Amino acid sequence: MGLDDRKKQVLQAIVDDYVSTYEPVGSKALIERHNFTVSSATLRNEMAELERLGLIEKPHTSAGRIPSDKGYREYVDSLMHPDILTASEQQEISDRITDSVHEVTDLLKNATNALSESTGFVSLAMTPRLTGSFLTQLKMLMIEPGKALVVVVLSAGVVKDKVVRIPNFLTNEQIMQISSAVEKNLYGKPLDEITLITLASSVKEAEIPEALMNQVIYEAYVAIKQADKLDVYLEGEHKMLSLPDFSELGRARDLLGTLSHDGMVAGYVNEIEKSSEVVRSGDDTYMIRIGQEIALEGLEDCSFITTTYNIGDTLSGNIGVIGPKRMDYSKVISQVNFVRKKLNDEIKRLSE
Repeated sequence: MGLDDRKKQVLQAIVDDYVSTYEPVGSKALIERHNFTVSSATLRNEMAELERLGLIEKPHTSAGRIPSDKGYREYVDSLMHPDILTASEQQEISDRITDSVHEVTDLLKNATNALSESTGFVSLAMTPRLTGSFLTQLKMLMIEPGKALVVVVLSAGVVKDKVVRIPNFLTNEQIMQISSAVEKNLYGKPLDEITLITLASSVKEAEIPEALMNQVIYEAYVAIKQADKLDVYLEGEHKMLSLPDFSELGRARDLLGTLSHDGMVAGYVNEIEKSSEVVRSGDDTYMIRIGQEIALEGLEDCSFITTTYNIGDTLSGNIGVIGPKRMDYSKVISQVNFVRKKLNDEIKRLSE
């Protein structure tokens, strides 16, 4: 949109003031806070033009103006520059991410915690999209008679586990024999090529009665197939309830209702990533959806900021923030991108 310099300055000032105060902004406040050298009447004319363009709007209960979804979008696309985090902010995030890490899932959980704590909003991370992933380990451990833990390790260090039912008469030695045979014969096999038939063929060498082995094979098959589904880690849902943006009971209820369906949120974030709406600014990459751009009921007053982290050259996942439209975009984008870079570094370190 071709705004002249003064209109850009006025829009930027309105967004900045509304983000910091949650109060509609009038011409008098703009002059007092931003040292505009023009008259209040001139500013009112500029604001009227911004309103005509759909970039700001008048709330029902105030004479001031607030940014519209379109205004936030113009601000993010044309007026904003990502912030630079201080050394202490970077260190605090780094410490949270690297605390007690043994595998990729630990990193993702820590990263969502770090992002939620640093932004004060909801953070989410999704496990990698595992198209082309292959099996590297399968372990089965007896928990008690009739119950075992199946641990599936995929390429790039992704680990999934599942508690399964097994025949009561199987011993720990027998289930370990089965898992060793699977691992030996299916190591390096792409997940989409593993079927019940290939799994059954892989354990023929195990000297265990077929009737006992069939249920174990099926449970192992289910565990392997479920290992490549997207897992979602959400953190900080309660933080949104302390914001004035969601003080109305109805808004808060709708927000929490949508966030409780993490599979739906994950699917939507995945669609954003596929839509190629990636913004690149220097080393930063991110995707933003604002207000009515978000096609999820209950999130009309929110913005999504997500980015992509990588595991090796072939696997990637998403991490990001769900916050109010009224957020400090320059700061939050910098926080999201710093977490992405730190996550990439730590994943690379784990794989070495």
